[in-house]
Amino acid sequence: MEASAAVDSSASMPASFEVSKRPDTAKLVLNSPSPPSLREELVAVVGKAFRRPRASGDRPPRCAWALTALQCVFPVLQWGRSYTLKSFRSDIMAGLTLASLGIPQSIGYANLAKLDPQYGLYTSVVPPLIYAVMGTSREIAIGPVAVVSLLLSSMIQNIVDPATDPATYRSLVFTVTFLAGVFQVSFGLFRLGFLVDFLSHAAIVGFMGGAAIVIGLQQLKGLLGLSHFTNSTDIVSVIKAVCSALHDPWHPGNFFIGCSFLIFILTTRFIGRRYKKLFWLSAISPLISVVLSTAAVYATRADKHGVKIIQKVTAGLNPSSAKQIHLNGPHSAECAKIAIICAVIALTEAIAVGRSFASIRGYKLDGNKEMLAMGFSNVAGSLSSCYVATGSFSRTAVNFSAGARSTVSNIVMSITVFITLELFMKFLYYTPMAVLASIILSALPGLIDIKEACNIWKVDKMDFVTCLGAFLGVLFGSVEIGLAVAIGISFAKIIIQSLRPQVEILGRLQGTNTFCSIKQYPVACRTPSVLTIRIDTSFMCFINATFIKEEVETSDGKARERIQAVVLDMSSVVNIDTSGLTSLVEIHKELVSLGIQMAISSPGWNAVQKMKVARVVDRIGEDWIFLTVGEAVEACLTEHKGTALEC
Repeated sequence: MEASAAVDSSASMPASFEVSKRPDTAKLVLNSPSPPSLREELVAVVGKAFRRPRASGDRPPRCAWALTALQCVFPVLQWGRSYTLKSFRSDIMAGLTLASLGIPQSIGYANLAKLDPQYGLYTSVVPPLIYAVMGTSREIAIGPVAVVSLLLSSMIQNIVDPATDPATYRSLVFTVTFLAGVFQVSFGLFRLGFLVDFLSHAAIVGFMGGAAIVIGLQQLKGLLGLSHFTNSTDIVSVIKAVCSALHDPWHPGNFFIGCSFLIFILTTRFIGRRYKKLFWLSAISPLISVVLSTAAVYATRADKHGVKIIQKVTAGLNPSSAKQIHLNGPHSAECAKIAIICAVIALTEAIAVGRSFASIRGYKLDGNKEMLAMGFSNVAGSLSSCYVATGSFSRTAVNFSAGARSTVSNIVMSITVFITLELFMKFLYYTPMAVLASIILSALPGLIDIKEACNIWKVDKMDFVTCLGAFLGVLFGSVEIGLAVAIGISFAKIIIQSLRPQVEILGRLQGTNTFCSIKQYPVACRTPSVLTIRIDTSFMCFINATFIKEEVETSDGKARERIQAVVLDMSSVVNIDTSGLTSLVEIHKELVSLGIQMAISSPGWNAVQKMKVARVVDRIGEDWIFLTVGEAVEACLTEHKGTALEC
């Protein structure tokens, strides 16, 4: 065998062979240039955000930089040059279809946010226009969404009751919207998109599912025509409120209208999914429901017989709300807290929706530009009586199915909503609250992803705990509790994994120079006289250094008397702190006291530089730092004339 030949040849080498005559590649480890300093890394991060693009062609550099900068901020200047009449016709049809769904949904979501109906429509006018010139997604539909509406109402009502002081409540909503937009712009400018990643996929699945159930329970007020209802969002409080309200007089007409149109909307949705060419039927069914129910209530004067109607309607374009934004008010801290939560949730939903449809069309979504576009949309919206807007999955799906080719469909939708605000708002006076509840209820099944939750359970049980924690936290606590539980479990998972990283014994695959875990690959053969250990952590630091030291010192087990050398594979260790360096020194002392040689292979760039500065390399010896595990093992075998394989 080749392995035995290698052993024979190594055994026949003269005793005067010096380990310092090692492969040239091993010298690369200690002779690598110094890694960038912390200051250089910070400058590089900021530089990426404000990098000056290179000039191209014959255009003067400054003009080229200005044009490229404008195209980065306003992508419409780039794709607008190749925009065709055919695409415009497609966008007009998609925009009109989108408006037919967006108008009734916006009214319903405004009710969920505890605002008057027109504020939902205002939010479907200004933010889509801003996004149309700054956004990079061609299909995403911007406007109010259920989850963000719930977030605003559930958290701001803890500060001010919208029923007793609606003016102050609206002021806080606009302030939160402005701050959320500022946070989103900051995320985009300084490339802080990683903050959105604090909410893992599992946390989002659980949070959305819990929020959907809470939203559905909140709609019982409109569906049953209840006059008194709890402001709490947890399931226990809602069930108590429903049970107590059932003892009061209630009118079955509300329930009949709500259930009838809910069945109608869900039926048209089923038909639209079954027959793709009839997708428009499910898109216009909410608008048809509003028109028919309003006409029925007006014709029968059902409002005189207990059917709850909107009543409050205000026509006209968005009024300015700049004077209602108070950044130095008594509730500034609470508004900032709510704003950061809304900003992260809104961005998470929008980017997830945008990327899913971008992958279908085969183009890449720029996350930082999306954050800028969303941020400026909400800043502008807060100044024009809008609340937090983001990308809606249901409306985006309709926009995509309707054949949208660009963000022009958002402009068409915005213009259509503007015309509705100017001409048709007075017709909404008799719209029953029950039909708005049915429209919101019809949109909730898409937020509950049972299939994905089951998949998370199969793949990663700890991730499922995060999902379940978010779900139960929202359901039995509040939106804030659900988010806190999800983030807490996620961080606990990271800390636990950092505290107890994998420390694995490696073996060589026969006939190769590849070393791998003997647990994962039982066919791998151990080297009897050389113990090879891999430290599987990217950062060897104070929270795991002691654990790693104990694991290394106990890894040899009963075979300690046979071991003549220990090779630490640090290829996974990107960085190390002083506690990690101290542990390496202590491991070396322990092994030396037992007459065992220690070698290190492939430490990370920052790790090896710190080892050199802390003189750990001098303690271990430069001749015992190697580029690969194979080189380290061969050097140990040569030094101690050991046997290469044991299978």
